[in-house]
Amino acid sequence: MDYLTFPSSETPFLESYLPKDKANNDLPFTTLTFATSLDSSLALSPGTRTILSGPQSKAMTHYLRSRHDAILIGVGTAVADNPGLNCRIQGVGGYGGEGLQGQPRPIVLDPSARWEINDGSKILQLAKEGRGKVPWIITASGVSISEDKKSLLESHGGKFISLDIIEGKGFDWAELLRCLKSEGLESVMIEGGGSVINSLLEPQFQYLVDSVIVTIAPTWLGQGGVVVSPKRRFDGSGNAMAASRLKDVKWHPFGEDVVLCGRIGQ
Repeated sequence: MDYLTFPSSETPFLESYLPKDKANNDLPFTTLTFATSLDSSLALSPGTRTILSGPQSKAMTHYLRSRHDAILIGVGTAVADNPGLNCRIQGVGGYGGEGLQGQPRPIVLDPSARWEINDGSKILQLAKEGRGKVPWIITASGVSISEDKKSLLESHGGKFISLDIIEGKGFDWAELLRCLKSEGLESVMIEGGGSVINSLLEPQFQYLVDSVIVTIAPTWLGQGGVVVSPKRRFDGSGNAMAASRLKDVKWHPFGEDVVLCGRIGQ
């Protein structure tokens, strides 16, 4: 079986950045995590699958998945990668564990319902094999969804969820995360792609992020890639300021990669 192992000796480094109880809070614990090149690129170009993480940091990412109730990606990543969005750590449900224990719920942001999920999609194949969960797909209110897609998803235990979109700006992240918390998801791991990450890092939404965990690969992808680069801020006099800065930062090597953990400061 294609399981991964993540040594218990490596877990203390991550522990303080992992989900904690947010009692009396209507928001889930939200972790932003992704792999990037030295030039802040996630992919060579939009829609191009680009592998950056080495084996050790890849195993770390799957360990993080086991510690969250859900994984969230945008539709562009779903279309480009045909991802499984499951956890392959040995001992998790489907990989030596019981049932689906430790398997996160995949969430796909698909405003126009353009993802052509079908019986051949990897995510459904894994679900049918008992190695992952069926996705929930978030669409814009009023979008037409074919009965075939709806029936397919619901027959395997997934569903479509409709939310309002801010004109020209996409989903309101606070509303979206509150919706997921109301659905019983106490923690969400946001993995990408570029438009999702940059949107969440907009100044008005950064406060929603509880932890940031970034894998940095020792490579430059070059100009024209999909870049993580949130909009800069401006002070009261109109002077440019840094978009954001992390605090409580720790660095840790995983093979040839380096993993950065932190929290968004002011």
